[in-house]
Amino acid sequence: MKVFLTGATGKIGSAIVPELIKAGHQVLGLTRSDAGAESLLTAGAEVHRGSLEDPESLRSGAGKSDGVIHCAYDNNFANWNASQKQDSQAIDALGDALMGSDRPLVITSVAAMGIASPGQLATEDYFDRNDPHPLRRTEKAGAAVADRGVNVSVVRLPQVHNTVRQGLPTYLIQVAREKKVSAYVGDGLNRWAAAHLLDVAHLYLLVLEKHEAGSRYHAVAEEGIPVRQIAEIGKGLQIPVVSLSPEQAQSHFGPLGRLVGADMPASSRQTRQRLGWHPAGPGLIQDLEQTQYS
Repeated sequence: MKVFLTGATGKIGSAIVPELIKAGHQVLGLTRSDAGAESLLTAGAEVHRGSLEDPESLRSGAGKSDGVIHCAYDNNFANWNASQKQDSQAIDALGDALMGSDRPLVITSVAAMGIASPGQLATEDYFDRNDPHPLRRTEKAGAAVADRGVNVSVVRLPQVHNTVRQGLPTYLIQVAREKKVSAYVGDGLNRWAAAHLLDVAHLYLLVLEKHEAGSRYHAVAEEGIPVRQIAEIGKGLQIPVVSLSPEQAQSHFGPLGRLVGADMPASSRQTRQRLGWHPAGPGLIQDLEQTQYS
């Protein structure tokens, strides 16, 4: 299968490329830069020039493919609406090129979108199309494309980690370095789900090859790690670990203040049963302990 991959030179995409090639697929990777093109060629992929801001480049790439994995995203946490609008437009453009065929479109969302009510584990079978939260727009766009007859499935991500980057925990490290204190909100017992980067990359392959149209899959290895435990990275930085009130967190953490206190546990039981996915990589805390802080 020839697979068009957006985000091909990013953290997750660059791990998906070798996973696809090892499984015998060809990869057509989206990039806007010469450096990105060089890295794709070195990895054994073909290069497709374009960007999320250029819908025609997305249509063109998808039109040359037997399937699409869309994992590019502009993480503009200061303006979620802008990021989600761009992502929705990208999904719509990719869908344009796949209409009238059974070629798969795998899009990327967030595991917390499967939380039906506070305190519950997010599950794959929950999706509220009427929820107005900006982060829902990706899955709403996917559902709209599916309504047009496109073969869409969703991979929902937790905190994806290795020893270089760990999602939101990386942001906590950056703030801790800057402010000389490692913080959590309240009692710090709110939870974040997590999975190792290589396990996540393998799941994308399984979803591409074995998915059921309209299904959602959770790339979750650890259901919920207390944020207070994550904040213990302060010991590695040799700085205090402290609790903040929700109001203090808003100013301390900036645009991500409300996320630091969010409870976002998630299950992958259905995903494991349906696809035979068995994550085996190191846990989040293990990777944090191996991260070089200096």
